[in-house]
Amino acid sequence: MGRIRLGDEEDQGTGLNEEKTGEPTGPEAADGENLPERPRPRRRRRRIVIVVATALLLLFLPLLTAETALRLNYTGDPAKGTHTRDRDALWLGHAWVDGRKTGKDVKALARRLQGTGIRDLYVHSGPLEHDGTLPKSAFPKARWLIKAVHREMPGIRVQAWLGDKLAGETPNGLHLERAATRSAVVASTRRILAAGFEGAHFDLEPLHSGDSDYLSLLDDLRALTHAHHALLSVAAHQIDPLPALHSLAGLTTGHPKWWSQAYFGQVARRVDQIAVMSYDTAQPLQSLYGGYVAQQTSLALEVTPDTTDLLMGLPFYHTDNMGHWAAAETVPAAVRGVRLGLSRTDAGRTRFGVALYVDFAATGADWRAYRKDWVG
Repeated sequence: MGRIRLGDEEDQGTGLNEEKTGEPTGPEAADGENLPERPRPRRRRRRIVIVVATALLLLFLPLLTAETALRLNYTGDPAKGTHTRDRDALWLGHAWVDGRKTGKDVKALARRLQGTGIRDLYVHSGPLEHDGTLPKSAFPKARWLIKAVHREMPGIRVQAWLGDKLAGETPNGLHLERAATRSAVVASTRRILAAGFEGAHFDLEPLHSGDSDYLSLLDDLRALTHAHHALLSVAAHQIDPLPALHSLAGLTTGHPKWWSQAYFGQVARRVDQIAVMSYDTAQPLQSLYGGYVAQQTSLALEVTPDTTDLLMGLPFYHTDNMGHWAAAETVPAAVRGVRLGLSRTDAGRTRFGVALYVDFAATGADWRAYRKDWVG
């Protein structure tokens, strides 16, 4: 902020003032009673206030502008017909393949999904080891589950949800830059397809925008899955809400949360399905969160080819922290945002849906909102 000048205040109380004011100095004025009142440092305080106010304005004006834009994104009415295309998905927890779930649970799930648009189940079957391998002990009941789903829910596909923490921001994790690791991931995928899964769904985080090793892995995985007539799907990071925001976040925090829109498109062209993790946005109000989802939907639609299913994530969980305000990130707000973004960008798109995260944290209210607002 710089030095604050004291000005003429330094001269007051010296003998020089006797000639100027005629006031006595020395013992008679030792207690200051007969000296002129010293002016308060109002000028100093005013300068400090101005500097602080200016700094706050420069800091929060872009944020205020962005939040206002999100609120405007949430206005208007969705177009008619912007409802399920019967291409929705549901993330399921590990209990479905480790023996904790029974036939009764499968029947209950079938009743829950009846009449919805859900076509794919992403069943957690990992995580991968840091070297890319996957022990068979991670999914001992996979064959039982797949058979039970096909019996109780004809037409619904079961995909293995695989993931791991990536190295880069921390020393430990999956090293995609290593060819041996990528080969091991492909081999692990071959094993889950052999177990009967109809697709492989990958969630690798934190994945930085522009990672060419990830694109190389997807190329290899797609060759494998298509050879087995299976699906390749991924959970995707959000897209820059402001141009190059991922670069700024990377420089200032070391954790670039977003992908560039161009990189999102590169990933989308390599997979059969791409599901945007459109939650954990730190938006404090439903209107701002819904506007954010509307923007994300439009940005994703612009670069996702018609041959790829685009799914927007819905928050079926209620964690409350600075990254996820449960009262703001609601299913109704998300669905309205999805419908607004779809309406404005590509209302007639057929290869589109929503993905529900996650089964074990969902409430009855979440399911009712999904049915009412999206299934229609």
